[in-house]
Amino acid sequence: MKILTLDIETSPHAGFFFGLFNQNFSLQQIEEWTRVICFAAKWYHEPDVLFYSDFHDGHDTMVKKAFELIEEADVLVTYNGDGFDLKHFNREFQALDLGEPAPYQSVDLWKVNKAKFKFGSTKLDHLAQQLGIGQKVKHAGFQLWIDCLNGDINAWTKMREYNKEDVVITEKAFTKLKGWIPNLPHAGLYNEVEFSCRCGSTNLEKRGFHYTQIGKYQRYKCNDCGRWPKSSKAEFRVEVN
Repeated sequence: MKILTLDIETSPHAGFFFGLFNQNFSLQQIEEWTRVICFAAKWYHEPDVLFYSDFHDGHDTMVKKAFELIEEADVLVTYNGDGFDLKHFNREFQALDLGEPAPYQSVDLWKVNKAKFKFGSTKLDHLAQQLGIGQKVKHAGFQLWIDCLNGDINAWTKMREYNKEDVVITEKAFTKLKGWIPNLPHAGLYNEVEFSCRCGSTNLEKRGFHYTQIGKYQRYKCNDCGRWPKSSKAEFRVEVN
């Protein structure tokens, strides 16, 4: 199973406005719309973190490379990717007439965090620190985006570091939270292992039974990801009249 962790950075909308507080803008006030300015990506268990940007590669080349990587992936791991990264990329793909990439399974760790935990914040930086897997790269804030859009090479060096580290900690969070991910694709389908945990591990220990209204199933504990899988074959079933 080919798992790709992905993270993008975008430019802000640029335009004209009359005030700083409680403003609404018309379409005529927008001079330049947001776009993807860079992305980082990493194949699971591979050491290299890939990075492409407007500045280093040109916009069209960057977008086409993202399309190629997504086409190759079985699973995309993101943090708030369903609501942000993937929709931004879809717009970019359509703008270049690339069409829709090949189907993939999306694992959005922001959704997992929000559904399963009650940390003080749902931000990636907070989650990473709570899990003990690192933290986001510190930078100058919005000024970094302004400097990058102005072609500052030092700012782009920092942006690359920032973007790549987001992918690294997102992948580490994926590894830590595997057992909590309800929609994790079953690795056994891709590895052709008939009996395994959803994470792909065969290091399973029998731990009691799972009961439905009419069936009793062997329950297991995965000693790698912590998930509680069960057999698909019932130990016992009652007849339903």
